[in-house]
Amino acid sequence: MELNIVLVEPEIAPNTGNIARTCAATGARLHIVKPMGFTPTDKKLKRAGLDYWHFLDITYYENLDDFFDKNKDGIFYYFSTKAPHTYTDIRYPDKCYIVFGKETAGLPEWLLFQNPDTTVRIPMIEKARSLNLSNSVAVAAYEILRQWDYPELQNYGRLREFNWEDAE
Repeated sequence: MELNIVLVEPEIAPNTGNIARTCAATGARLHIVKPMGFTPTDKKLKRAGLDYWHFLDITYYENLDDFFDKNKDGIFYYFSTKAPHTYTDIRYPDKCYIVFGKETAGLPEWLLFQNPDTTVRIPMIEKARSLNLSNSVAVAAYEILRQWDYPELQNYGRLREFNWEDAE
């Protein structure tokens, strides 16, 4: 199974670094659509991603047209606070792309308007503007991975000093 996470014009380096770490830990591919509010060598970006960068499959695009031209066969789900559907109402197929907009403005409204059936939101109280971008990506990614039964992910833990088999 393949999950694709798309950031359109991300502005905050630590958010993108955290998202990169989520991608690395889950095996998701990261797609970044320029312009970005930072450079790929930004220290805050690198720090937030820790030492996970070598696990990451990342592709950069010059703009949205470039992204869509290079991913013509993609199935896209657009995450927005303006969406008509809840993200858990969708069954996400293999190789889907979950698309997130920049921190200050989200995705372009023309894109959302043209895709009402695949534009989804994460519920929150009415007074809240939005969740942090990296939190939104993590919530969405793990819902999709849950639906797929966490393919290729380790879903058991180990204690350092004890064995779970010895617990009552």
